[in-house]
Parts: sequence; C-alpha cells; structure tokens
Amino acid sequence: MPKKYFNVTGLCLPDKHYMVDISNKVNQIATMVERGDYFTINRARQYGKTTIIRQLEKYLLEKGYQVARISFEGIGDEPFENAKNFCQTLLRQISEALNCNDIKGYTTWINKSVSTFEEFDIHLNKVCKNKKVVLFIDETDKTSNNMVFLRFIGMLRDKYLVRGNSKKATFQSVILAGVYDIRNLKLKMIQAGTHQLQDGEKRINSPWNIAAEFKVDMSFSAPEIATMLNEYEKDYKTGMDIETISKEIRAYTNGYPYLVSRICKKIEEDLDRDWTINGIQKAVKMILRDRSTLFDDIAQNIAANKELHDMMFNIVALGEQYTYSAIDATIDLGLTFGFLIRQGDNVVIGNRIFEILFYEYFIHRMKLKKRELREDLASEVVFNNKFNMQLTIEKFTRHYYELYRESEKKFMESECRMLFLTYLRPLINGGGFYHIESETRNAKRMDVIVDYNSEQFIVELKLWYGDTSHENALEQIAGYLDSKNENTGYLLTFDFRKEQNTGKPKMEWVEYKGKRIFDIIVGI
Repeated sequence: MPKKYFNVTGLCLPDKHYMVDISNKVNQIATMVERGDYFTINRARQYGKTTIIRQLEKYLLEKGYQVARISFEGIGDEPFENAKNFCQTLLRQISEALNCNDIKGYTTWINKSVSTFEEFDIHLNKVCKNKKVVLFIDETDKTSNNMVFLRFIGMLRDKYLVRGNSKKATFQSVILAGVYDIRNLKLKMIQAGTHQLQDGEKRINSPWNIAAEFKVDMSFSAPEIATMLNEYEKDYKTGMDIETISKEIRAYTNGYPYLVSRICKKIEEDLDRDWTINGIQKAVKMILRDRSTLFDDIAQNIAANKELHDMMFNIVALGEQYTYSAIDATIDLGLTFGFLIRQGDNVVIGNRIFEILFYEYFIHRMKLKKRELREDLASEVVFNNKFNMQLTIEKFTRHYYELYRESEKKFMESECRMLFLTYLRPLINGGGFYHIESETRNAKRMDVIVDYNSEQFIVELKLWYGDTSHENALEQIAGYLDSKNENTGYLLTFDFRKEQNTGKPKMEWVEYKGKRIFDIIVGI
C-alpha cells in the first residue's frame, strides 16, 4: 500500500494524506449542531474549511443525522438569476447530496412546482418533519448575485424563529462556509460593482442575525501539528525532534493549515527530509519564492483596497498599532482575509510568513530614489559563505548619506527602516532571508532577524528619542540576545536631529551586560 503524502490542494483525506488530528475541533462543532445552532465558518482561503466540514459530515452521519453537503462553487450564475432557479438548484443539490450519503427518501426533496421562497418554505415543512437534517453550504461567497441567496437566508431565519411550532419544520442546523461572513457579503458585492445601495439601504444589513458565534480555533497548535508528524515519523523514522519541529512550524505559520502542510511538503519532497530548524527555514524561503493561488489572492486583495493596503503598510513598515474594533470595516476585511489576527486588544499580522511576504511586497513597490548597488557588493559582504553584518550596516549608512538630502528628512523619518530592508534584501537573497520579530515591532523599535546559512544575526532598528532611550535600547537588545542564546547583536539608530547630520555615522563595538553590540547612529 502506498504511503501517505502531504497535501496542499483541495480536500485532505485521512486514508491518503498526512493530516493533523482535528477530532477535537470536529467535536466542538458537532456540539453546536446538536444544539440546533445555525452558524457560519468563515476563514481565509485554504484554511481547511472544506476538510473539517467533510470530517464533520462523516461524524454526523455516524450519529444518525441526515446530512446534505453542497457547494456554490462552479455552479455558474444561472441559479442566482431569480428565486425559481435558486430554489430548484438547491433542492436538486440537496437531493443528490442525500443520495450520495445513502439517505432514504432523498427523492422527496425534488419538487418542480417550487418557484418562490414561500413555496420553498412550505416544502421544507414536509421534507424536514421529524427528521434531523443538517445543511452544509460551502463556498457561499462564490456567486455573482448574492441578493437572491440573502433572501433565502432571510427565509431560513424566519423558519428558525418559529421552529417550536409543531406545524413548522426546518433544518436541524445550517452551516455556511466561505471567506466572507454573511454579514459582509453585501460589502463584497458593492466592492465588486454587482450591487448599488438604494436610498436608505444599509451597507451591512444581515438576515443571518440568528447565527451562533463560531468560536472554534481552526488554526493548528504545536501539539496538533505534532500528531501529523508522529504519523509521518512512523512511516519514515527520520529521527526528527517532533516537539521542536512542531513548535518551529507553528512559529512561522501561526497554525495556518495550508502553510503548515506546505512547509512539510517542501521538506519531504524538495529538501531530502531535512527535518531540522534549518530545514524549516529553507522551506519557508522556497515557499516565499514560489507562486501560489494563496499569495496571488493576497496580492490582488491588498491592491484592490487602498484602506487595507495603507493599514497593512502602517503596521508592517511603521510599527503602528491598531486597536481591534468590531465595527471597523477595514480591520474586518483584514481579519476576513487572514492578513490580521486579534492579539489582546490589538490586531497584528496573521503569521511570520505573511509578514515577510508583506515586507517583500511593499519593498518591491516603494518609490525609492536609490542608486543601483554595485554588482560586486554582495561578494564584499559575503566571504567563504559567511555573511558580514557589520560591513553591511557600514555600507548601508554610507550609501544613504550620499543619496539623501535634508529636504527628504520627513520621508526618511517615516520609512528609514524600510530603506534598510530594501538595501539588505538583495545581499542575503542567495543564502538566507530575514523576518521581523512581531513582539518587538512598534513605532520606536523593530528587531530584524537575519538567517544566513547556519548563522543568525539580530539587528535592532531604532529612532533616536534621547540618551535614556538609547540606553534602554542597549538593555532591550541585550535581553533579546539572551532570550535567543546569542552573544552578538547590532543596534542601528536613526537620529533626525539637525545638528547630528554630519555626513558620518557614529559607530563602535560596546560590551553591555556580557553581550557584544555593534552600536551605530546615523544622523540624517
């Protein structure tokens, strides 16, 4: 029997693919179904929605439920042209889904006389009576005209509210899955140009206000990732440290299902089963260089929404903090696409891979006035496959002293740290990559971690806020180095006081609390 493999396209199947044990998540959702909840599972692209729905379907069938799992993907526009088309398409899909699950009486769902939602309502009273029917609708946002669908949702809401009536019957539970929440489907239509608001019509006006809150964490924890690696290790006996590898994969992905599987697939198929931290870093680097539908979606969504673009730039490049707000449409969109996650009272970038991706995106598109790097510069800072961070920082400061004038001070103050990353990127592309430590990124401080082959360099980027602040910066980087078990670090400070613009950086190696720190201050 062929061994399983890591899957990153479509539905994951337990008998074919290495999978995280999601039984706990399935049990949590099943409890909601048993309570009779109606709810939405809205998560970003490739977040495992279809896989968990399939597992839940199997669980509920074993418990005696009649389960109809249908999808709006690939059915075209005709079903959404009017109520009759929609009702007939839905009834046919439900009948076919019940038949696939060997449910007796599936033919009773077909009723060609149903042409309105009122008639659909009456028909449901008959086919759902004394039965526990669960309806899954996947890809609910894959339609060109959602207004017909929203009318259907409104009908379900009305039936839900009177389902205690013995003469009324409806679905035991309805589960809608997609990227967009039902609450913001109308917003999606407005942005796509398929719907124009009428006088007095609200931008967000959901008929799905009876839906229960969906609190199940769909991301994979390190212990959950370990369940997949344990299964893999039984087959291949690589000797990997499963706990360490699981934690490191989680650190880069924050448990984003597609990214977790993508790293594992790269290591298995392209990196000769290098199940080490270095192997994970190589896999991440390869993923960031590859084209993928997920990354294409990210680029399209960020380019299509200026408010979201500006928010992401402010968070990534300028270290601005945004407080979570349930009524902020831009934050809601960032959460919907998985760009952002809630962390305490704030929102932050969803995971480290996305953070690197956004830096690459903004660096690539920054309208920077810069001189082309000499072709031999990379060979100067890399010798015998060793990266010289001190020389890189020195050359960076000289480069921008020559290039930027006093008139550009305001621009430099807002984006100076992005300029350093712009300079750094082509120098490390051959043998490494960087990421930003999200816990330390803010308006005053940013830690850049550069992994080059087996070496790691920690560079803290600061803006000058006085002698006391600079002393605190040394304290901070010393503490951070200690947490990373490193003894050497680099502190690059941008000083925008006019009297400090001497055209020459101040630089020295300092010993601070047992750490060796290259301290360089750039007066712009």
